[in-house]
Formats: sequence, C-alpha cells, structure tokens
Amino acid sequence: MRAVRFVLQLALYVPLMALVGWFSTRPAFHVIAADQALLRVSFVHGAERKQACRQRTAEELAKLAPNMRAALDCPRERATVKVEIEVDGNIVLDRELPPTGLQRDGAVALSYRLPVAAGRHRVVGRLQDRPEGGFNYAAERTVDLAPGSMLIIDFSPEHGGFVFRG
Repeated sequence: MRAVRFVLQLALYVPLMALVGWFSTRPAFHVIAADQALLRVSFVHGAERKQACRQRTAEELAKLAPNMRAALDCPRERATVKVEIEVDGNIVLDRELPPTGLQRDGAVALSYRLPVAAGRHRVVGRLQDRPEGGFNYAAERTVDLAPGSMLIIDFSPEHGGFVFRG
C-alpha cells in the first residue's frame, strides 16, 4: 500500500514541478526593448525655505511664553521644486513638486523612468529649489548608452547638483 501511495504522489508532483519550472522561465519578460536603454531620474531633495528667518523684536519676545522665546522666527514652509530634463533638445520631464508634510516643510521625492533609443544622447538637467528666480542648478552631459543599459540621474547639492551614473 505504501509503494502505491508513493507512485501516485510521484505521478502528481512531477508534472506540477515541471509546470512551475516552465512558468519560471516562460513567458520571457523584458523591461525595455532590445535596442533601447533606460533613463532613470530618482532623488529626494528638500528645497530652500519660502521665507527667510527674521529677528523678533523685544516686544514680540515679551508677549511669548518663556519656553517659546526664540530670537529668530523661521517659517517652516519650503519652496516648490521645479525639475526639467531634456534629451536631445526635447523636454521629456517638466514637473513642479510641492513640498510634502502637513506644514509643507518636507522633502520632495521623484522617481521617473524613460526608455530611450540606444546610442549617443545629450542630456540636460535643470532644477529650481528656491522661491524666486530661475533654475539654480543645471548640468549637461553627452552619454553613450548601450542597448539594455541604464543612465541614472540623481541630485545632490553636496556634489554640485545633478549626478549622472551608468
């Protein structure tokens, strides 16, 4: 009886394992076409404050509770971050990202992906993170993208603005 049960289990499990094995490799899935590369823009950034800090007067300080008497009054709200990415003269990304948080004082996060044809491309990144004026960060690179490769565009003020990797 034990041998019959073993043979029946084997007869059920082998086709099931073959089916799972087949579905683990088929159908073939490709993120991008074989002749394309991927451009990915991904960063988290906190913009400048919308208003500058101001010095409180002696009268204003006297009206406040003793534990609230900070000499500087700094509004928390941050500016909207404007991002523009241009590939070969065409603007492919143009976004205005409002600050996050209940007080509109948090950092913005951006994740964007764009399949592009493999080959040589001129990529320009621009970012504005202050309340007035134009773009205060800009970078331009000419890149050669192989089929299936990825160009990652990050933003880091500590490294001078846009960082191109890949």
